[in-house]
Amino acid sequence: MSYAVTTKNCWYNDYKVIVKMFFLNDVPFTFDDLPVGYLYDREIVKEAYSNKDYSVEDIYKGSSYLIMEQCHPCFDDIEILNPENLPEEIQSFYNGEEDLLR
Repeated sequence: MSYAVTTKNCWYNDYKVIVKMFFLNDVPFTFDDLPVGYLYDREIVKEAYSNKDYSVEDIYKGSSYLIMEQCHPCFDDIEILNPENLPEEIQSFYNGEEDLLR
């Protein structure tokens, strides 16, 4: 089975910060912090307000579910349709550049 990764800028942790949220088939599994000064970027803020806000618990539940189903992209070797959308730290594995399970 193939999985698609999408990203969105979303409010996180009770509207305290905007993050780049990563989703596997619409299940949130991790996020990246945005660069300093992102709150001055009106497009990022507008996008965040147009998306659902997420809590620590949402990420925990999404990651736990994917781990339980053995399809978490950070831990399981699964087929990703668009590995360029993954967090930078794991893209090299999906591009065949390193062994994730080392």
